[in-house]
Amino acid sequence: MASDTTDLALDLAAFAASIDATQLDPAVIAATKVNILDTLSCALAGSSAKAIAEVSGLVQEWAGAPQADMFVFGGKYPAHHAAWINGAMSHARDYDDTHDAAILHAGVSTVPAAIAAGQLRGEAFTGAELVAAVAAGLETICRLGVATKIDLIETGFIYTSLLGYFGATAAAGRAYGLNETEMLNAFGIVYSSVAGNHQVTRDASLMKRVQPGLAAQAAVVAVQLARKGIRGVQNVFQGADGFFRVYLRNEVDIDVIRNDLGKRFELLNLSYKPYPCCRDTHTAVDAILQLRGDSPRPADDIDSIRVGVTASGYQMVCVPEAVRLAPRTIVEAQFSIPYTVAAAWIDGGLSIGHFSDEGLTRADILALTKRVQPYVDDEIERDWSRFVTPGKVIVRFRDGTEIQSRVDWAKGHPESPMTKADFAAKTADYASFAANPMSTDTAVRLAQFIDGLEAEPSIEDLMQIMT
Repeated sequence: MASDTTDLALDLAAFAASIDATQLDPAVIAATKVNILDTLSCALAGSSAKAIAEVSGLVQEWAGAPQADMFVFGGKYPAHHAAWINGAMSHARDYDDTHDAAILHAGVSTVPAAIAAGQLRGEAFTGAELVAAVAAGLETICRLGVATKIDLIETGFIYTSLLGYFGATAAAGRAYGLNETEMLNAFGIVYSSVAGNHQVTRDASLMKRVQPGLAAQAAVVAVQLARKGIRGVQNVFQGADGFFRVYLRNEVDIDVIRNDLGKRFELLNLSYKPYPCCRDTHTAVDAILQLRGDSPRPADDIDSIRVGVTASGYQMVCVPEAVRLAPRTIVEAQFSIPYTVAAAWIDGGLSIGHFSDEGLTRADILALTKRVQPYVDDEIERDWSRFVTPGKVIVRFRDGTEIQSRVDWAKGHPESPMTKADFAAKTADYASFAANPMSTDTAVRLAQFIDGLEAEPSIEDLMQIMT
């Protein structure tokens, strides 16, 4: 690795260009395959989500060189366009992975970029190469995320997209077979494209689900330009006008990124979602479900539900109050603690159906939603401000009795992991929501292929399953 006096891009380029699946710890390989499975499963359900038909329609309209597959819809398109639509549909249901400390989704830009660039590379791209590429991308975005000390509410950026440009470039560059110099140039090239704002969630814009695809798209373009010999920015992160100063106000712990890079893997700390909504709602949902199990009383018995969260969590999923108490769109509901908590109490869980036009007309859920009262809990804020928020839930019944529960680690976190059965049920549910009819055994075949991915000589059979 490069010395402390050189730009971090050199370290990341050396790491991403040299990562080898045959040298990875089995736990890292297993964790990477879980991420690939979850991301591709999310794409199945995401293919029927709003905005995806329009984006896929544009890709089909543009057509072009048949380089990489579009998930679900089928057909081969220019690799960067395939990465764009595949990334968008992977994120569309907000059901994809999270890193609860970094507060970002890692796979939705990384996996589509790796697959598109790998297909562009051709016959040399094996299952083991896909594992290596995705591991490189996941580790890059996760380390950048945990090293970032400034909260996304302060910067106005969504780190999924913002940092996803670099994670996707690491993945695409490794998949495309870039050497260390080319990888450095690819990071420098993609820096010219980096973006991803938080206003999309405040305004419930469908661009929320498209932004990670734009990161994957830019990454695939960047690695091709680097292969052509285009020289990118060299001091990508620590230059006078580098990424850390321009985007993150230099509030980054660089040692967190550099130390043990390639030896210790932050991707092992990724979480997976049991509910298709913002991760900042999940601890509150887990807590309300615990209380419902203990005291399964009808919603009409409830006077109020108070939910304590961090200050950033409050900004993310509790305001504007009028919007969160009466969500009108799917994105508004996905980012509403009042709505998700109310729906979970009434139905005993959350599913894709709750985040649909039909779900948003449920009078019983909306009536209870108005009685949910989020607030910033001083103790939680003191101890957890930079993480996905814990949830402290206090249910007060009309007879004056109260019950309460607090959940710090949402289900799906390594401290409270989902089981193989949970993942199997989730994947099967995803497949049933695909925009095009899928084989009834799609979920089983997808899981079986990825289980043995590192031994596969090609990923073409994987693409057959996905299309």
